[in-house]
Amino acid sequence: MQGTVKEFDQETRTGSLLLDDGSEVTIDPASTEGSEIRSLRIGQRVDFDVAQDGGTSIARGLHIVTFA
Repeated sequence: MQGTVKEFDQETRTGSLLLDDGSEVTIDPASTEGSEIRSLRIGQRVDFDVAQDGGTSIARGLHIVTFA
C-alpha cells in the first residue's frame, strides 16, 4: 500500500499518512526503528503494510518511495 506523509514528529516518531482514497493511517513508531528512515517530510510518498490495533489502522514496515 502507498500513501503520502501528512504529518510526522521526528522526536516521537509518530504521525499520519494520507491514503489516495482520503483516509488516514497512523504511523507506528516501531515501523521506522531499525530502518534507514531517520525522518519523514510532509508530502513524501511511502510504501507500507497496514495492521489493525483496536480498530485503528496502523502503518508498519515503511519504505520511502519519493524523497519530496
